[in-house]
Amino acid sequence: MSIFRNLVWFIKGMKEYTRSGYASASKDFISTDLDLPITGMSYMITGANSGLGKATALALAKKGGTIHMVCRNKERGEEAKAEIINLSSNENVYLHQLDTSKPKDIYQFTKSFQESGQTLDVLINNAGCMINTREITEDGLEVNFATNTLGTHILTTALIPVLSNSMKPRVIIVSSGGMLTQTLKTKDLQFEKMKPFDGTMAYAQNKRQQIIMTEQYAKMFPKIYFYSMHPGWADTPAVQSAMPQFYEKMKNKLRTVEEGADTVIWLAVADGPLKAKNGSFFQDRQAVSTHLPLAWTKSTVQEDESLMLQLDTITKQFDVQP
Repeated sequence: MSIFRNLVWFIKGMKEYTRSGYASASKDFISTDLDLPITGMSYMITGANSGLGKATALALAKKGGTIHMVCRNKERGEEAKAEIINLSSNENVYLHQLDTSKPKDIYQFTKSFQESGQTLDVLINNAGCMINTREITEDGLEVNFATNTLGTHILTTALIPVLSNSMKPRVIIVSSGGMLTQTLKTKDLQFEKMKPFDGTMAYAQNKRQQIIMTEQYAKMFPKIYFYSMHPGWADTPAVQSAMPQFYEKMKNKLRTVEEGADTVIWLAVADGPLKAKNGSFFQDRQAVSTHLPLAWTKSTVQEDESLMLQLDTITKQFDVQP
């Protein structure tokens, strides 16, 4: 079944996820969708110093939005911030240094942000990693899980009180079409049983988890709009470093970062997404299925609930409330 899934997924990817796939899909885009004014709106973007995050931050800054860049590396964050301000002529760009693999730091950040009285309309969970060896953080967490899944969960749930004050609050999770090859596995969230460890598979599993999380958040917090999305195969620094062989084979077919970020920006700005079912998964401005045909990747209600319960249980190990 794994071979079947991978084959169907790759064929789908070559048709839809590439630069030509974007060119084909974009013919149906409504050009005025992004014309809505966003001056006064506040956007928080994780991993905003490069790749899709940076492209998204720049586009929203150019439109007049207030931008909160959340970056792990302060120096690279400062460089990106200066560039965004220069290119957008928008001074309302703020940098927050945060490593989203560190639960305690996330809670400290969200508490400080909430106490500052600053507003937030849209949270964009873009930061992620694909580490190809099993590494453990200082908190005893597997790095991919800590960053992609747990960090996203903590940041999102901790900012719910701030988002709830917005008129049209939205949370966007940048997932990946790679999750289509995975079914949710709740008995080994930190890949202790994965022998040998496979970073690509771990990443795809994290991205499947993000899909389930998005759907569950939509049920838990119905007054907030939650979306997950796939940017397609884009030419980003992360792809170049984490998947060098894939990059070398596909570099002439990859989307630009702007094309990859298009649906993120659309989800953050346009009214169209509000018409879709809360918790939907998007690709090229369209809500699409979260499963391949005949791939047997659907999880049960019990498995979905187990994922969320385990995430909440893990957070309690750090003496903080979700």
